[in-house]
Amino acid sequence: MPGMTEPERWTQATVHPDMWADPDDDPRNNDGPGQDGELGTLQDCLTNYRLTLRMKCDGLDPEQLARRSVPPSTMSLLGLVRHLAEVERDWRNWITDGEPLPKLYGKRDGDFEGAVADQAVADAAFRDLEREQDALDAELAAFPDLGERVGKDRVAIRELLVHRIEEYARHCGHADLLRECVDGRVGQ
Repeated sequence: MPGMTEPERWTQATVHPDMWADPDDDPRNNDGPGQDGELGTLQDCLTNYRLTLRMKCDGLDPEQLARRSVPPSTMSLLGLVRHLAEVERDWRNWITDGEPLPKLYGKRDGDFEGAVADQAVADAAFRDLEREQDALDAELAAFPDLGERVGKDRVAIRELLVHRIEEYARHCGHADLLRECVDGRVGQ
Protein backbone atom coordinates (compact mmCIF):
# COMPACT_ATOMS: atom_id res chain seq x y z
CA MET A 1 0.00 0.00 0.00
CA PRO A 2 1.35 3.47 -0.80
CA GLY A 3 3.15 5.14 2.07
CA MET A 4 3.45 2.00 4.20
CA THR A 5 6.83 0.61 5.12
CA GLU A 6 7.27 -3.05 4.33
CA PRO A 7 8.23 -4.99 7.48
CA GLU A 8 11.36 -7.11 7.59
CA ARG A 9 10.66 -10.84 7.42
CA TRP A 10 11.54 -12.70 10.63
CA THR A 11 10.74 -15.80 12.62
CA GLN A 12 11.02 -16.75 16.24
CA ALA A 13 12.26 -20.21 15.27
CA THR A 14 15.94 -21.05 15.46
CA VAL A 15 15.89 -24.75 14.56
CA HIS A 16 14.01 -24.47 11.25
CA PRO A 17 13.93 -20.92 9.83
CA ASP A 18 10.72 -21.51 7.90
CA MET A 19 8.78 -22.49 11.02
CA TRP A 20 6.68 -20.29 13.31
CA ALA A 21 8.31 -21.57 16.49
CA ASP A 22 10.90 -24.10 17.52
CA PRO A 23 9.47 -27.63 17.93
CA ASP A 24 9.85 -27.57 21.72
CA ASP A 25 7.89 -24.30 21.89
CA ASP A 26 5.12 -25.25 19.49
CA PRO A 27 1.88 -26.19 21.31
CA ARG A 28 0.76 -28.17 18.26
CA ASN A 29 3.55 -30.68 18.81
CA ASN A 30 2.71 -33.59 21.05
CA ASP A 31 4.56 -36.40 22.68
CA GLY A 32 3.93 -39.66 20.92
CA PRO A 33 1.38 -40.77 18.37
CA GLY A 34 -1.92 -39.01 17.77
CA GLN A 35 -5.29 -40.30 18.86
CA ASP A 36 -6.54 -43.59 17.51
CA GLY A 37 -9.38 -43.76 15.06
CA GLU A 38 -11.00 -41.48 12.56
CA LEU A 39 -12.76 -39.22 15.07
CA GLY A 40 -9.59 -38.68 17.11
CA THR A 41 -7.60 -37.90 13.98
CA LEU A 42 -10.17 -35.35 12.79
CA GLN A 43 -10.35 -33.73 16.22
CA ASP A 44 -6.54 -33.47 16.46
CA CYS A 45 -6.36 -31.85 13.05
CA LEU A 46 -9.06 -29.32 13.93
CA THR A 47 -7.39 -28.55 17.26
CA ASN A 48 -4.08 -27.86 15.54
CA TYR A 49 -5.65 -25.46 13.02
CA ARG A 50 -7.46 -23.67 15.83
CA LEU A 51 -4.15 -23.29 17.66
CA THR A 52 -2.48 -22.06 14.48
CA LEU A 53 -5.03 -19.28 14.09
CA ARG A 54 -4.51 -18.17 17.69
CA MET A 55 -0.74 -18.29 17.28
CA LYS A 56 -0.96 -16.04 14.21
CA CYS A 57 -2.86 -13.47 16.31
CA ASP A 58 -0.70 -13.66 19.45
CA GLY A 59 1.26 -10.58 20.42
CA LEU A 60 -0.66 -8.16 18.20
CA ASP A 61 -2.54 -5.10 19.36
CA PRO A 62 -6.09 -4.27 18.18
CA GLU A 63 -4.86 -2.05 15.35
CA GLN A 64 -2.61 -4.81 14.02
CA LEU A 65 -5.36 -7.42 14.37
CA ALA A 66 -7.82 -5.20 12.50
CA ARG A 67 -5.39 -4.16 9.74
CA ARG A 68 -6.92 -4.95 6.35
CA SER A 69 -5.02 -6.87 3.71
CA VAL A 70 -5.32 -5.15 0.33
CA PRO A 71 -8.22 -3.12 -1.06
CA PRO A 72 -10.97 -3.86 -1.73
CA SER A 73 -10.72 -6.83 0.64
CA THR A 74 -12.09 -6.42 4.16
CA MET A 75 -10.00 -9.34 5.40
CA SER A 76 -7.97 -8.97 8.59
CA LEU A 77 -6.81 -11.32 11.34
CA LEU A 78 -9.54 -9.98 13.62
CA GLY A 79 -12.05 -10.42 10.81
CA LEU A 80 -10.97 -14.06 10.46
CA VAL A 81 -11.52 -14.66 14.18
CA ARG A 82 -14.99 -13.11 13.95
CA HIS A 83 -15.75 -15.01 10.73
CA LEU A 84 -14.81 -18.35 12.27
CA ALA A 85 -16.98 -17.60 15.32
CA GLU A 86 -19.83 -16.87 12.91
CA VAL A 87 -19.36 -20.09 10.93
CA GLU A 88 -19.02 -22.22 14.09
CA ARG A 89 -22.43 -20.86 15.07
CA ASP A 90 -23.81 -21.49 11.59
CA TRP A 91 -22.59 -25.10 11.67
CA ARG A 92 -24.73 -25.59 14.77
CA ASN A 93 -27.66 -24.74 12.52
CA TRP A 94 -26.63 -27.61 10.23
CA ILE A 95 -27.26 -30.22 12.91
CA THR A 96 -30.63 -29.05 14.14
CA ASP A 97 -34.10 -29.36 12.77
CA GLY A 98 -35.20 -26.34 14.80
CA GLU A 99 -35.09 -22.63 14.23
CA PRO A 100 -31.66 -21.35 13.19
CA LEU A 101 -29.54 -19.36 15.61
CA PRO A 102 -29.23 -15.69 14.65
CA LYS A 103 -26.04 -14.36 13.09
CA LEU A 104 -23.51 -13.09 15.64
CA TYR A 105 -22.53 -9.98 13.72
CA GLY A 106 -25.74 -9.10 11.92
CA LYS A 107 -25.73 -8.59 8.19
CA ARG A 108 -23.70 -10.44 5.61
CA ASP A 109 -19.97 -9.61 5.96
CA GLY A 110 -20.61 -8.03 9.36
CA ASP A 111 -17.90 -10.32 10.72
CA PHE A 112 -15.23 -8.66 8.55
CA GLU A 113 -16.68 -5.15 8.32
CA GLY A 114 -17.08 -4.90 12.10
CA ALA A 115 -13.48 -5.95 12.79
CA VAL A 116 -12.30 -2.55 14.00
CA ALA A 117 -9.20 -1.56 15.96
CA ASP A 118 -10.74 -1.57 19.42
CA GLN A 119 -9.62 -3.70 22.39
CA ALA A 120 -13.22 -4.45 23.41
CA VAL A 121 -14.04 -5.66 19.87
CA ALA A 122 -10.93 -7.86 19.80
CA ASP A 123 -11.60 -9.32 23.25
CA ALA A 124 -15.23 -10.01 22.36
CA ALA A 125 -14.22 -11.73 19.11
CA PHE A 126 -11.93 -14.20 20.88
CA ARG A 127 -14.61 -14.86 23.52
CA ASP A 128 -17.20 -15.39 20.77
CA LEU A 129 -14.93 -17.82 18.95
CA GLU A 130 -14.20 -19.86 22.06
CA ARG A 131 -17.86 -19.95 23.09
CA GLU A 132 -19.05 -21.03 19.62
CA GLN A 133 -16.31 -23.66 19.29
CA ASP A 134 -17.18 -25.10 22.70
CA ALA A 135 -20.91 -25.10 21.95
CA LEU A 136 -20.55 -26.95 18.65
CA ASP A 137 -17.99 -29.37 20.10
CA ALA A 138 -20.45 -30.21 22.91
CA GLU A 139 -23.34 -30.70 20.49
CA LEU A 140 -21.26 -32.90 18.17
CA ALA A 141 -20.17 -35.08 21.12
CA ALA A 142 -23.72 -36.46 21.13
CA PHE A 143 -23.07 -38.04 17.70
CA PRO A 144 -20.30 -40.66 17.98
CA ASP A 145 -21.33 -42.25 14.66
CA LEU A 146 -19.56 -40.16 12.01
CA GLY A 147 -21.92 -41.48 9.36
CA GLU A 148 -25.04 -40.30 11.17
CA ARG A 149 -27.03 -37.79 9.16
CA VAL A 150 -28.55 -34.86 11.00
CA GLY A 151 -30.38 -31.60 10.49
CA LYS A 152 -32.75 -30.43 7.78
CA ASP A 153 -30.23 -31.21 5.02
CA ARG A 154 -29.26 -34.60 6.51
CA VAL A 155 -25.55 -33.77 6.62
CA ALA A 156 -23.24 -36.54 7.84
CA ILE A 157 -21.28 -35.72 11.00
CA ARG A 158 -18.09 -36.74 9.17
CA GLU A 159 -18.83 -34.20 6.42
CA LEU A 160 -19.31 -31.45 8.98
CA LEU A 161 -16.05 -32.29 10.75
CA VAL A 162 -14.10 -32.35 7.49
CA HIS A 163 -15.70 -29.08 6.41
CA ARG A 164 -14.65 -27.46 9.71
CA ILE A 165 -11.05 -28.56 9.13
CA GLU A 166 -11.14 -27.25 5.56
CA GLU A 167 -12.48 -23.87 6.69
CA TYR A 168 -9.80 -23.43 9.36
CA ALA A 169 -7.03 -24.65 7.05
CA ARG A 170 -7.99 -22.19 4.32
CA HIS A 171 -8.18 -19.30 6.74
CA CYS A 172 -4.89 -20.25 8.41
CA GLY A 173 -3.33 -19.78 4.97
CA HIS A 174 -4.85 -16.31 4.88
CA ALA A 175 -3.58 -15.70 8.41
CA ASP A 176 -0.02 -16.59 7.31
CA LEU A 177 -0.08 -13.82 4.73
CA LEU A 178 -1.92 -11.31 6.92
CA ARG A 179 0.52 -11.75 9.80
CA GLU A 180 3.51 -11.39 7.51
CA CYS A 181 2.05 -8.12 6.20
CA VAL A 182 1.46 -6.82 9.74
CA ASP A 183 4.90 -7.36 11.28
CA GLY A 184 6.93 -9.56 8.94
CA ARG A 185 6.71 -12.73 11.05
CA VAL A 186 6.81 -15.82 8.84
CA GLY A 187 6.35 -19.51 9.41
CA GLN A 188 3.86 -22.28 8.95
